[in-house]
Amino acid sequence: QVRLVESGGGLVQAGGSLRLSCAASGSIFGINTMAMGWYRRAPGKQRELVAALPSRGLTNYADSVKGRFTISRDNAKNTVYLQMNSLKPEDTAVYYCAVLPNINNYWGQGTQVTVSS
Repeated sequence: QVRLVESGGGLVQAGGSLRLSCAASGSIFGINTMAMGWYRRAPGKQRELVAALPSRGLTNYADSVKGRFTISRDNAKNTVYLQMNSLKPEDTAVYYCAVLPNINNYWGQGTQVTVSS
């Protein structure tokens, strides 16, 4: 089973930027063969998918982050990124990456993003 380790979160002021990383390991298949996604869980809310990157095809974003977030991958590093710009306080959440679909319900430890107003 693929293992995912998220990093790059932190505290940032509104309007700032962060880049999250998700390092994948443990699979004989590289992430270039997998659809990958970034989810987030805000306090008191359900986990939501904010960005999806198919193995082939176009990326998809939640309306709340469209135009501000960009998902990408580096196949050589087996790493998926989430570039987050123009951050808002409502982006505060724990961010997780996952293989799509997440049929094994596997989640990494996540990385905390806190946006201050």
